[in-house]
Amino acid sequence: MASGVTVEENVLTVFNEMKVRKAQANEEERRKRKKAVLFCLSEDKKKIIMEEGREILQGDEGDPYLKFVKMLPPDDCRYALYDATYETKETKKEDLVFIFWAPESAPLKSKMIYASSKDAIKKKFTGIKHEWQVNGLDDIKDRKTLAEKLGGSSVITLEGKPLND
Repeated sequence: MASGVTVEENVLTVFNEMKVRKAQANEEERRKRKKAVLFCLSEDKKKIIMEEGREILQGDEGDPYLKFVKMLPPDDCRYALYDATYETKETKKEDLVFIFWAPESAPLKSKMIYASSKDAIKKKFTGIKHEWQVNGLDDIKDRKTLAEKLGGSSVITLEGKPLND
């Protein structure tokens, strides 16, 4: 069921910037790249927009995964892009993950409109390998759950942190 919600152009710009990793990027450019971004519905519920001030940059201090989890609103839905850096037994990888955050405590109307608008944003995000619907902090607070989505038991670190601690 489509909701008629449209995706603002800058949402697509942010996605494309996150998707394209410039091999020749210098350290300064790399640090300014977005690591995670939250998207929400505009006040009139007609557009999907980037949520002001809700982003993490590659160069930010601290554990990006924990920061991301803390950024999610406890009582409302969001869409998010998270640029996961992880290691398997064979190689290091980076993958974009599309996350649909719909906590149990969100209002039913909000869950319905976000659920029915998800396809509008997903269609714009071409080439996303991983999609994850999260219904509460218990589903997301442990980085092992994301590692599971990315590559199952072959993932040994996420954001440079071993999964066994």
